[in-house]
This record gives sequence, structure tokens and C-alpha cells, in this order.
Amino acid sequence: MEFHITKERLEELKGELETEKKEGRNEIADRLKRAKEFGDLSENAEYSEAKEAQAKLEAHIIELENIIRNSVLIKKTHGKKTIDLGATVKVEKDKKTFEYTIVGSNEANPEKRLISNESPLGAAFMGKKEGDVIDVETPRGMAKYKILEIE
Repeated sequence: MEFHITKERLEELKGELETEKKEGRNEIADRLKRAKEFGDLSENAEYSEAKEAQAKLEAHIIELENIIRNSVLIKKTHGKKTIDLGATVKVEKDKKTFEYTIVGSNEANPEKRLISNESPLGAAFMGKKEGDVIDVETPRGMAKYKILEIE
């Protein structure tokens, strides 16, 4: 499976992976060492919790490595005439102007106006041009967007 992400997000993920491998693993090792000092491991809640945390950490490390290994960089689309991954789009809805950047699903953050190409709004924008008007089904009903500018 491919993960479409920006160069900036890829660098963030690489940093997070290194932190988890070093600091995260060291923290778990310390927890396990302290828990072993309590004696009988079969009835040791601290040891069980540390082992569970270790399993979650290792699963997260595997997930990060998978994303990094299978990432496809999104390139900025300056000068393109149609909306694609990496495009920043200025639109008008209900006489208000909004700006969105189209990103891959694992980088989406609607609060920062980073929308996934797989979301209803992102999917509706894909392939459209300046001046196009589109109708999008939203949780609040149909919404009409006019594409003002593509960066």
C-alpha cells in the first residue's frame, strides 16, 4: 500500500521513528527492569503493563517503518491547471473564501485545512479547474463550491 505524503511529513515521521526506537525503547526497558525488581512476574501488574506498552510501542514502530518504506512524495503543483495531490485550492462557499491543501489520507488535518484526496470534499476537488463549480454532499447537506484559484 502506498502512502501519499509531503516531504515535511515524511521528515516528521522519520524523526518520530528515531525517537520511538531510542527513547521509547529505553523507557520501556527501564519500566521492565523496575517491574522485575518487585519479584514474582506472574502476579506483577507493573510488569504486565510494561509488556503491554512494549507491544504497543513495537507495533507503532512497525507501522511507522511501513509508512516510510511505502511513502510516495507529494510534489507541490505550482502552475498546474487542474487540482491534484499537493495543490492548494482557494474556493468560495456561501460568499466566504476558504483555502485547502489536498494531501494523502494519513496527513489530513481538517483543522489546518489539510484535506485528504479520499475525503468527499477532496475527492470532489480532484481534477477540477479554476472557475469550476461543484456540489458536494456534506454532513449538513449539499454544499456548492466555486474554485477560485489553484496553487
